[in-house]
Amino acid sequence: MTARAVFDSMVFLQAAASPEGPARRCLRLVDQGEVALFVSNEILDEVRDVLTRLKTRRRFPLLTFEKAVAFLENVKDKAVAFSQVPRVVSLPRDPKDEPYLNLAVAAGAQFLVTRDRDLLDLMQDQTFRAAHPGLSIVDPVAFLQSIE
Repeated sequence: MTARAVFDSMVFLQAAASPEGPARRCLRLVDQGEVALFVSNEILDEVRDVLTRLKTRRRFPLLTFEKAVAFLENVKDKAVAFSQVPRVVSLPRDPKDEPYLNLAVAAGAQFLVTRDRDLLDLMQDQTFRAAHPGLSIVDPVAFLQSIE
């Protein structure tokens, strides 16, 4: 059975910038059809912004604008895109993370892959877990261990 997942923007950045890292291995599972990846327009816009920032390109000189655009096109080609995502989850601690949570819920994702502590900490929140028992929020290494 194909796993259903949402990746946050930092996972996409790490995958684009580091071809041998765990985030890139997560994306390879999407390329191989072992993981169904879900994105929304809002998330794609954020990933585009992060990948093409001057600050990002200075930190990762091999991640040229052209490579960032090609990377994003590959993601769009392989992912299932949601044009509208209902807002069902709020995260007062970090509202910028809400689009990822809401997409994961809307898509029926089993995994939200992130390194964001605000999101990872939700796995210790019994109320959240009771409301979303089918969703695991994990870092890329834990995701790979679950899938491989």
